[in-house]
Amino acid sequence: MRAAIYTKYGPASVLSLAEVPRPVPTDTQVLVRVFAATVNRTDCGFRTAEYLISRTFTGLVRPKRTICGSEFAGEVVAVGAAVTNYNVGDRVFGFDDVRPGAHAEYFCVAADGPMAVIPEGRDYYEMAAAGEGASYALSVIEAAKLLPDHKVLVYGASGAIGSAAVQILRSQGIHTTAVCGTKGYEAVKKLGPTVLINYECEDFMKATDRFNLIFDAVGKQTYGAVRSLLAPKGMYYSTEPGPGWQNPFLAVGFALLGKRNVIFPIPKINQATLTKIKDMIIEGSFAPVIDRSYPLSDIVAAATYVESAQKIGNVVIEVVPRDQIQ
Repeated sequence: MRAAIYTKYGPASVLSLAEVPRPVPTDTQVLVRVFAATVNRTDCGFRTAEYLISRTFTGLVRPKRTICGSEFAGEVVAVGAAVTNYNVGDRVFGFDDVRPGAHAEYFCVAADGPMAVIPEGRDYYEMAAAGEGASYALSVIEAAKLLPDHKVLVYGASGAIGSAAVQILRSQGIHTTAVCGTKGYEAVKKLGPTVLINYECEDFMKATDRFNLIFDAVGKQTYGAVRSLLAPKGMYYSTEPGPGWQNPFLAVGFALLGKRNVIFPIPKINQATLTKIKDMIIEGSFAPVIDRSYPLSDIVAAATYVESAQKIGNVVIEVVPRDQIQ
């Protein structure tokens, strides 16, 4: 089968297309024929090993798993002997940031892992982009324990995580101020935030509201830089550890003082989360935002674009071209 592989850490150029053996599912796995995947920040972070701590589970010197890709959508083509919750022919989507391998024509996934059946009427290319951003956004929003009268600011609202957060907050009736640049402005406007700020034209730090949660979905701010915008007992969350890994340290420090000024929850990437995302899609409260698509053969170009920090929402990989699906 064809797969995008990397045998050493580095920039997008370390990726290449190769023929590799088709995986065989264990008794507790299903084999998915992958129709679509994405390239996301999770994939890029594992490939570059920018945060050296990630090497403790991806491989100290070189990657232990050479096929990249954490988000996928496809069809179950084989099931392990002990699998009872999926059948051959099921259309599924998922996000596995522990055992990547979705940038390939076939991918083995644990039957009890972060995967769910695709809702009727949804295609593989939309659903491939449904897992990562929404999983991270949902985990943070749930950890924040927001109340109906709370206000939230989402910085970086045009990315995969930020655009998911805006939609989830809107569906909960939370007053949401979305901050993005000019390129993503119209896309975020369609998501229906209460207030929309283009940071290229307006200083979001001059906002008159005080926020119960500042959700930094691109990891470009710090608690110190934005804490003047927080309400009393307001919380700051960033998708990045921050300079000197300050965010997890601040979260622990405040917790020891009985405070939640900075939160850094561990994302819940599991079947329950994917099922919640599926339900949100069915009820119309969430739909992944898609920027553009690339064929699997253009994996280097796709990863390069994602790392340019210019993408709006998600970048999809067409493992099987759309016009080849019957």
